[in-house]
Amino acid sequence: MIKPKIINRNGQEVPNVFQTKYGSVRVMDLVGVKYGSRVSLSKGWGHVLYPTPELWTVTLPHRTQILYTPDIAMVVMQLELGPGSVVCEAGTGSGSLSHAILRAIGATGKLHTFDFHKERVKVASEEFTRHGLGERVVALQRDVCDEGFGVEGVADAVFLDLPKPWDALPHAVAAIKTSGGRICSFSPCIEQVSRTSEVLESLGVQELLTLECLAREFQVKTISLPTIINGQKAPTQQNTQVNQEETQPHMKKMKVEEECVGGGGDTNTKADEQITAGNKGQKGNGDFKFTTGITQLKMPGHTGFLTFASVPPGLARNKIACLV
Repeated sequence: MIKPKIINRNGQEVPNVFQTKYGSVRVMDLVGVKYGSRVSLSKGWGHVLYPTPELWTVTLPHRTQILYTPDIAMVVMQLELGPGSVVCEAGTGSGSLSHAILRAIGATGKLHTFDFHKERVKVASEEFTRHGLGERVVALQRDVCDEGFGVEGVADAVFLDLPKPWDALPHAVAAIKTSGGRICSFSPCIEQVSRTSEVLESLGVQELLTLECLAREFQVKTISLPTIINGQKAPTQQNTQVNQEETQPHMKKMKVEEECVGGGGDTNTKADEQITAGNKGQKGNGDFKFTTGITQLKMPGHTGFLTFASVPPGLARNKIACLV
């Protein structure tokens, strides 16, 4: 619900104003404006955008470190989420991934999300309700490593973002439907990945796969390369005549004699013709220029590893129960 006025730090009621780096705008001025419309700000302008999980990810109030769009997209695809899916998430955090999951599973799906921190669960629940998603989410304070997920045989997929995910894996397998499902664990360190994989293998899951998502930006630039003729770099067009006169003084005399008799003729050599043709449209430069896309020499910082596995249908749940 949009509030026309809010309480500031001094306890005073003031108009609700949204601040951006391009200036401010009164929130009530946005009511009734169509999505995609251009609006004026105090120092520029902006567009009114439809709220999406991607926008929420880059604007949400950070309570923890979060997953960003490259990792989120991979998680949603590898967990094979779709309308009607039931998902268990351990590590609600700031709710970045939760919103993307809720969009993927649609109105008929269900998300069970857990966090050991009471205040984070409370704030996340309020956000889900405010965003119209409250009926499709069960958000609870719970230590899933010790207490499990509180549900068994109901989930199509389980996602873990925990310091010690291997302690929660038996509970995760137990939460998966008897018809099978998918599990994903997010870990920043490869040592965590190694131990998680060992436990997954011991539980009898299949198709173990670990991925790291790195975004590589291509920048469009104009590249200049020297033109090579007969094994030598072609001189620039403007310096070709000067170089000939400096290295071969008789060329200057020959040119003067030709001008005196009104001659000239075709004195260009075959190599000169090639240089001229190669320099056509290059503003007198002997270099060959072209536009291409290049990547950064150094990749952006590492976020984490995503480890996926499939729980096959008919996995012996009594064996898992003994490990819990």
